Amino acid sequence: MISIARITFGERLARVLYCVAWWLVTPALLLWFAVRGLRQRGYLAAVGERFGRCPVTEPGTRLVWVHAVSVGETRAAEPLIRAMLDRWPDIRVLLTHMTPTGRETGAAAFADLVTAGRLRQAWLPWDYPGATRRMLSRARPVLGLIMETELWPNLVASARSASVPVVLANARLSERSLRKGLRWRALIGPALRSLDQVLAQTQSDAKRLGQLGREAVPAIGNLKFDIDAPAQMLARGALWRERLLSREPLRGVVLAASTRDGEEAMLLAAWRALGEPAPDSGRPLLVLVPRHPQRFDAVAQLAREQGWQVKRRSAFESAGPELAHADLVIGDSMGEMFAWYALADVAIIGGSLAPLGGQNLIEACAVGCPVVLGPHTFNFEEISQDAVAAGAALRVADAAGALGESMRLLGEPARRQAMSVAALAFAARHRGATARTLDAIAPVIEARTGFRSAASHASRNA
Repeated sequence: MISIARITFGERLARVLYCVAWWLVTPALLLWFAVRGLRQRGYLAAVGERFGRCPVTEPGTRLVWVHAVSVGETRAAEPLIRAMLDRWPDIRVLLTHMTPTGRETGAAAFADLVTAGRLRQAWLPWDYPGATRRMLSRARPVLGLIMETELWPNLVASARSASVPVVLANARLSERSLRKGLRWRALIGPALRSLDQVLAQTQSDAKRLGQLGREAVPAIGNLKFDIDAPAQMLARGALWRERLLSREPLRGVVLAASTRDGEEAMLLAAWRALGEPAPDSGRPLLVLVPRHPQRFDAVAQLAREQGWQVKRRSAFESAGPELAHADLVIGDSMGEMFAWYALADVAIIGGSLAPLGGQNLIEACAVGCPVVLGPHTFNFEEISQDAVAAGAALRVADAAGALGESMRLLGEPARRQAMSVAALAFAARHRGATARTLDAIAPVIEARTGFRSAASHASRNA
């Protein structure tokens, strides 16, 4: 049974007002979803699930519910889900999301598990009390795992009422998010205290979570370090690189990965300001991979309006002559980021040039791609600082500095190689969060399912 933390009158009142606010915004929310659905059809799929009508779990099934709001959280959940199913083969998983891109990422990453009937996907319901209770009563999970930061007050309260243990896994909290959380502490505090476990990525995250009222939070590492780069994606990137260099041997590739709104304009202006390369050097190729797919068309149009020779990933397959004759490539595809890192000589991490907190640099380091960071990395501050200290990343002031430093790295192969080696070592050194997370949740899973881990069962029978 979940121990219920003491909730003050002010906190109870805050949640009542929060519930009222949800009902008041319902018409606007439905309108927003309808409009958003015109651009991203995924928002209109399985609308009933938004009100808790998820698939019903069959009697006797031991189901673990994992919530991964969008793309990054879904990728982080992959090593954990696969390791969990390896350790307890009879468990089934319900994977919930909030965004279509997250759901698409999950469908691609777990296609084999879906086919085998070991994993299903659904939308997380909106945070109406009735919707969250309905979802939990239909799914009947033995455990809930919420990835990173997605903490909904009514969802946590419904889980507590249903005696469903909930763990916040791979938890992170930036300084900016802490300031927001403190303003809404009457709502966030009770939810955070009611969780059965909170497993933070770093000591800094653990300290900030403590400031919100959750004490004694262990820091066990970031699950994203345990993501294995798919061999198919690495081979694809290597093939692109081979075909590009066979036509233009001196050409370097600068990747701007997971760029956000406004950053492409900064980069294109800085790219033009660099001018023409020296006659004895190759003309670098710039690859822009926007973070959000609904912006692919706008970014391509922006580049063409500025006179660049643009190629889009969706328009080519072999990538030989297409890359060789382009000034700029738009990576308008999902699930190929590892391939882009394998192609690139250096990667500028998006979200760090504009004040958006930065995207994660772990995948770049895992492939051995040197990293350039802008000034805004508050979403991943400790990891960013560690990567710079390890020699895997460089920090610059703006887009012009990012491209200037990238060009210098293209001209210094030995320095670039040293950063590549440092990046690989940095990524390898931080692995292990998956095993530590499984060890933390194992007592709950085994107590509530009666299952023993495959490893312990094998050792007993040895």
